Amino acid sequence: MTQTITLGISTCPNDTFAFHGLMNQLVDWRGLHFEIELLDIQALNNRLFTQSFDVAKASFHAAILLADDYVVLPSGSALGFGVGPLLLASAPETTPTNPAQRVLCPGLHTTATLLYDLFYGDAADVQHVVFSQIMPQLQNGEADFGVCIHEGRFTWETAGLFLVEDLGTRWERETASPLPLGGIIGRRTLGNDILTAVNRVIHDSLLYGLANPEETLPTMRHHAQEFDDDVLMKHVELYVNDWTVDLGLVGRQAIQELARRTAKGISNKPGDLEVFDG
Repeated sequence: MTQTITLGISTCPNDTFAFHGLMNQLVDWRGLHFEIELLDIQALNNRLFTQSFDVAKASFHAAILLADDYVVLPSGSALGFGVGPLLLASAPETTPTNPAQRVLCPGLHTTATLLYDLFYGDAADVQHVVFSQIMPQLQNGEADFGVCIHEGRFTWETAGLFLVEDLGTRWERETASPLPLGGIIGRRTLGNDILTAVNRVIHDSLLYGLANPEETLPTMRHHAQEFDDDVLMKHVELYVNDWTVDLGLVGRQAIQELARRTAKGISNKPGDLEVFDG
């Protein structure tokens, strides 16, 4: 009997690039049947907390909180150097320092929000909104600061905004490790054989995209907030790397460091997050 896997994928270009082969069944599904849903990353995080998916992309912040029920798969993660969220301002030479200031963060359980909390704490009034609303609200003067992710990393200057700090650069300076943003997590109850098969399909899909990058553009365009092909491919070049294909030792250590700092700084969860080795 074919095993059905409920799979949640984010609409980010790096994920639609990575999963293009899987979504269009251009790689062997290895006897599995995937029921696929594409959502914004915070919507995926929310659904994972209700056990809605067998396998899904999750912010590592959410993955840490879900570690009792899910493991991280070795393929499909987004982490690296120079990939971090940006803390932007609507006015030059300003920093979050008081509760009267309004800071927009992209979802309660995103890694971007986690980094802001770790580095800035409760210095200002934080509100959580969909990531695509952050830059427009800053441009309109509706907020003082915003933590920017995804395509906005490449477009904030043309939007007339100001850089306060690259939160990823700060992470790299303090830890000397790549920044873990998000990964694919699988339900522990699926068992080793199914988790192994799922990871191999994802691995094959990644290799397919890397071998056929132009072919993935229509899939990325269909789901992205940004439709410029150059921006989409820059996004892929930044967030899809060797650690996406396989976390390896360095990737695993980076994830554990994030889990440790989360446990020490803002969470009561144990500072551990298991990477599946099947």
